Amino acid sequence: MFYIIETGGKQYLVSPEEKLKIEKLEGESGKEVVFDKVLAVIDKDEVKIGRPYLEGVSVPALIEGQGRAKKVIVFRYHSKTRYRKKKGHRQNFTEVKIK
Repeated sequence: MFYIIETGGKQYLVSPEEKLKIEKLEGESGKEVVFDKVLAVIDKDEVKIGRPYLEGVSVPALIEGQGRAKKVIVFRYHSKTRYRKKKGHRQNFTEVKIK
């Protein structure tokens, strides 16, 4: 069984017992979170698609931890004008396990 959920402005294809990193959610490790924006449910031969979301369907998950991703370098450069800007960015994320 698979679910397509929406959280943090992104869509994820998830299945039970799967771990994934999503945009940061408030909450500490061990807390349960429920994703109620379910776009589709895929179960072997049966497919249910919402318009835009399915009513009465939710996906529970357990927060396993908070973290920050690897640093991404953002470099701006204009040729012939001595313009150079170097900046780093680390995105916050939440690791969850689908129940």
